[in-house]
Amino acid sequence: MKLSIVVPAYNEQGNIDALYDRVSPIAARVADDWELIFSVDPSSDDTEGEILRLRERDQRVKMLRFSRRFGQPSATVAGLEAATGDAVVVLDCDLQDPPELIEEMVARFHEGYEVVYAQRRSRAGETLAKRIVSAVGYRVIRRIAEVEIPPNTGDFRLMSRRVVRHVVSLNEAHGFLRGLVALVGFRQASVLYDRDPRAAGSGKYNRFFGSLVIGLNGIIGFSRYPLHLISIGGVLLSLFAVVLAIVYGALKLAGVAFPTGNPTVVVLVCFFSGIQLLSLGVMGEYVGRIYDEVKRRPRYIVESRHGFDDE
Repeated sequence: MKLSIVVPAYNEQGNIDALYDRVSPIAARVADDWELIFSVDPSSDDTEGEILRLRERDQRVKMLRFSRRFGQPSATVAGLEAATGDAVVVLDCDLQDPPELIEEMVARFHEGYEVVYAQRRSRAGETLAKRIVSAVGYRVIRRIAEVEIPPNTGDFRLMSRRVVRHVVSLNEAHGFLRGLVALVGFRQASVLYDRDPRAAGSGKYNRFFGSLVIGLNGIIGFSRYPLHLISIGGVLLSLFAVVLAIVYGALKLAGVAFPTGNPTVVVLVCFFSGIQLLSLGVMGEYVGRIYDEVKRRPRYIVESRHGFDDE
């Protein structure tokens, strides 16, 4: 079989050689042929140079360089579209996800599983806030998503050629890979592992807000539950306003003294204004997603291809 390993990269100069040194012997053991595809957003360090020097030593190393920074999801999809293997592994360049797990993934692939995803048992090197956001986010997504997205997983996974073909054909502007793979389906299995700290360099997005953005992408992209929640909230708040009016009227007719005036008005106006803004924000996220999809802009633009037949 042929194995493709797709690695999105941005400012990862210090990790390129280390990743190759760990991946290459594993790929040689589990596959008759293999390729290592780096999908690179233009970097401010020498990431591209490191990859090209590595390619001079091993022609199985390939690179896609984009015309600007399109982000990790688009880089991953580009790598999947360029991959030619019978099985394709997506692996981060920071070595937090151990390449040694590929061997177990391939074994499960030979057992008949078409998707084998890595599921974190522990998350070394992450702050308490990041772990809390991740834990809460996965619980929320799992409860409200229309497809079953496994908790404590990232993009690190093996997919069969058939699954890859269906995933890239979805052609969504916002590529939430773990959701798209769940949507495609087929027989899936997990392998457990302990996540390591980043080998070199620093993360490319804010650890706290970046996790929130990823979680929001999963919720908006794979669930209409927030819209249902807004409808239910609107009904409940309307009933609350009616009940409040009846209570105020009853107290007035009964001659009961109760606080009135500016404080009550301010509290009610602020409360309902907040609910309205929150509702508009949620609906705006869905409208914005529709706007992105109907434009049908390309998810990425390749500036140069190294190691491919059509380079």
